[in-house]
Amino acid sequence: MSKYGATVVGVATTCLTETIGDDVPRLLAEFRKEFGDLPLPEIVSVSTPSYSGTHMEGWHAAVAALAGQLVKEKAPAERRVNVMPGLVSPADLRHLKDILADFGVAGTILPDISDSMDRPALLDYEKLPAGGTTLADIRAMSGALGSIEWGRADHVAESAGTNLERRFGVKNIRVGLPVGIRETDAFFEALTELTGVPTPARYANERGRLVDAYVDGHKYVAGKRAIVYGEEDMVIAMVAFLAEIGVKPILAATGATCKNFKASLAAVTEGILPEPPEAREGVDFHDIAEQAETLAPDILVGHSKGYRYARDMHVPLLRVGFPIHDRFGGPRMRHVGYGGALELFDRLVNLFLERKQDDSAVGYGYL
Repeated sequence: MSKYGATVVGVATTCLTETIGDDVPRLLAEFRKEFGDLPLPEIVSVSTPSYSGTHMEGWHAAVAALAGQLVKEKAPAERRVNVMPGLVSPADLRHLKDILADFGVAGTILPDISDSMDRPALLDYEKLPAGGTTLADIRAMSGALGSIEWGRADHVAESAGTNLERRFGVKNIRVGLPVGIRETDAFFEALTELTGVPTPARYANERGRLVDAYVDGHKYVAGKRAIVYGEEDMVIAMVAFLAEIGVKPILAATGATCKNFKASLAAVTEGILPEPPEAREGVDFHDIAEQAETLAPDILVGHSKGYRYARDMHVPLLRVGFPIHDRFGGPRMRHVGYGGALELFDRLVNLFLERKQDDSAVGYGYL
């Protein structure tokens, strides 16, 4: 407390604490009582045993705990929108801030890693990095116009958005990660519903450029077969994106188990694909690689831990999500919005063009 000057301290439980059965909320209540004469920070506890669930379930549980334990009373109404974006890149969050500003509303992004995890170089060392969501903004969430949660997968019994809706009547809207045209359309429609502001011209133009790119690049990607893996919300989002550009996802795999994973894959491919991709949950890379041998994919789509398997299969890897640790610039990689989808589409098309050139005996100057 004295060394870092923190105003909020998170207490995440470990396997040992959970196995022993420590009553962490009671211990923290005793701590507050014993040291109540000191200027204590806010202390937020969350149950995160590593033997239960995945890192994403821990992420969403932590976000729900922040909203549930720090937002204690109804705040004055103001023109504010809460967004719980899930695990996306710092560049995605900076783009989200631009979108909210263009809609003319203040935004509380929980959490906001856009500056703390992708910081400018500084002359002086900071014990705690600047940036992030302020405690005041978190407490103001109960007076917002509404909340928007990104991600179709069900992770926790009560999310941050549903908690605020239950306790303070803050309307909560759930949309998929806004990757591609249809899922981004849904996000912008939600913003319009809460703010009364139509989509700004800047984003209508970005959408038009994305449609134009889809038309121009369709001949290079149509009919290709993809295996998608990773964190479940990103997998669902990428399946939605691939389906709308003409790539056929044949396998969607995640290490988590999620009660609505299959239903979400069906929802984002309905009316586009004859059937959704095969869904596999609770699997590791060995399981995926073993099945992939019989599927003959043209591309793998996921984070960089799949590189070795893509190399063994001699297929390209479209790196998305987290972690990206074998390429430069992961924190600056955009996925969301029309602009993020355009960057993804460019990279995807160029992967196929590069592979065709590399595999050619003569090499192509024009494709």
